[in-house]
Amino acid sequence: MLGFLLARAGIEVAVLEKHADFFRDFRGDTIHPSTLELMSELGLLDEFLALPHQEVVKLRVEIGDSSLRLADFSRLPGRCKFLAFMPQWDFLNFLAEHGKRYPGFHLHVETNVTDLIVESDRVVGVRAMTPAGPLEIRADLVVGADGRHSVVREKAGLAVIETGAPMDVLWMRVPRKPDDPDAFGRVNHGKMMVLLNRGDYWQCAFIIPKGGYDGVQLKGIEAFRAEIVALVPFLQDRTLALRDWGDVQLLTVAVDRLRNWSRPGLLCIGDAAHAMSPIGGVGINLALQDAVAAANILAPYLSGKPVGSKPLQALQRRRTFPTVATQRVQVAVQNNLIVRVLRGTGKMTPPFALRIVDKLPFLQQLFARFVGLGFRPEHIATKESIATHA
Repeated sequence: MLGFLLARAGIEVAVLEKHADFFRDFRGDTIHPSTLELMSELGLLDEFLALPHQEVVKLRVEIGDSSLRLADFSRLPGRCKFLAFMPQWDFLNFLAEHGKRYPGFHLHVETNVTDLIVESDRVVGVRAMTPAGPLEIRADLVVGADGRHSVVREKAGLAVIETGAPMDVLWMRVPRKPDDPDAFGRVNHGKMMVLLNRGDYWQCAFIIPKGGYDGVQLKGIEAFRAEIVALVPFLQDRTLALRDWGDVQLLTVAVDRLRNWSRPGLLCIGDAAHAMSPIGGVGINLALQDAVAAANILAPYLSGKPVGSKPLQALQRRRTFPTVATQRVQVAVQNNLIVRVLRGTGKMTPPFALRIVDKLPFLQQLFARFVGLGFRPEHIATKESIATHA
């Protein structure tokens, strides 16, 4: 997104992608109303929504014998009052194809960044491996957007503030039938699972205690299938789709953020700057909002000369509040709901706070705003330009 916006503003950009394409499983397949509003501001919304996707207007959770309404997106501001679920490879391909319309956009696939080029304590580029051999790319600014296991932030030596999380997540696909319910969460007997409607399959997130994957595997795949059926009985005839542990992917949950998002010549955004919990599925939203804010703030300074520290620090100041506020909400949910669930053994009853949310529509709208828009949604401020800078 940042590469596309900068190229659209007339700035030459190299986007480095270590894989040959974007076609692989992601966890961040949620397209939030704030992202759809960005597509509208760019004049791309109708074309974007022509891609295959599913739309969810309300979110609910089943706890024990109770079904609770958590979020209602129907009253959000903006054109799109729903969550969209779309394979992230379609979203990334969409951005890449529109980026290629601008002469300053250069996408390098199979280009795996391995190190930074540092001169006089300033980052001036990156080293990468490609099928053709080693490659060096120099730049006025290097942006690390390479996720929670960021090579860029590791090589930059940026200090990390660890918050921690009590759980990890097992991701899997299970077949979905047309008469199945819509997206929802299910909590009972010390277990928790989120099911996202992806058309002909469920994208499922099964919550386990932090570091508990080895123990789950020791019990065997049959026992794991039985745990899923005990929690969500209507999946009984689908769990055979999980043939072995190769069909189950572990997401090690981390909540952290960099003390400083930048150093001379370098900036980190998205999960590279702040790893988010999967609670609310808002990590991808924060990352995209970072990208838009970075384009808005940095574009005037990217004029063929090194970028100073002032705009980089301005970007961090602007994005720190929504990052910290979101993480605090996620940690509160972790400590007051997730921990309680994972320690439970018998039939569960809904916490008082969730019973209140179920009864009060304005609280459902408030939670929808947190998930769908975030604490500080950004808007496109860069102008389209066909000029490029060397």
